[in-house]
Amino acid sequence: MNWNERVAELREQVRQQRPLLHHITNFVVMNDTANVTLHIGGLPVMAHAREEVAEMVAAAGALVLNPGTLTPEWVESTLVAGKRANELGIPIVLDPVGAGATTLRTESNRRLLEELQIAVVRGNSGEIGALTGMGGVVKGVETVVEVDDPVEVAQALARQYGVTVAITGPRDTVTGGTRVFGVDNGHPMLKTITGTGCAATTMIAAFVAVERDYALATAAALACFGLAAEIAAQEARGPASFKIALFDAIYNLSRDQILAGAKVVEL
Repeated sequence: MNWNERVAELREQVRQQRPLLHHITNFVVMNDTANVTLHIGGLPVMAHAREEVAEMVAAAGALVLNPGTLTPEWVESTLVAGKRANELGIPIVLDPVGAGATTLRTESNRRLLEELQIAVVRGNSGEIGALTGMGGVVKGVETVVEVDDPVEVAQALARQYGVTVAITGPRDTVTGGTRVFGVDNGHPMLKTITGTGCAATTMIAAFVAVERDYALATAAALACFGLAAEIAAQEARGPASFKIALFDAIYNLSRDQILAGAKVVEL
């Protein structure tokens, strides 16, 4: 299989289909994830009110749940939207921000996994480790101790809840429980600005909205995001210019760049 060809095809499908991505997300990254949605080719909407989320999600290609600024009201809105999305067969992408940092965050994310049919969970090593109980330490929303075996931890969560799991890091690990992809695109500059994990989650949502092989869609999205970061870093002078260059690179990412630079392997 020529994985780079498939990545390029999926990137083009997002541009052609322009899926609406309904975000119930955190206030820190809301503007950036809306822009990333536009730059990859989708349409963003940020609707949080319990009274409208079921109606809004009905028009979406995917639902993004991101509890970075978590409140009990946020959880209730996500459950209303998520249950409606499940009824309609709309994929849900969960970013369990800060799972493992506090009891509220860990238990709220587990509740979503137990009460909703989630398509993809994307988190850092510590967050996924906390949800499985298999190691990793989170401080705030950042991993400070990595899990020992990302593949084993990702597979454990995937099998427990029947989801596709992505652990992002120096090598992104993606699995639906059996097949495993590694994605080696990315750049250390991603750690210098806030919200890059949330942006990666939004990229995944755009791809799963057009491709129901969720593991492949997730790997493709992460390859595009990481490749854009590599391109952006070539001209960045620091974190601020890197952020602008990253947005431009996502928007301008071409088929030729993907064919030459995507680094997806099946493990």
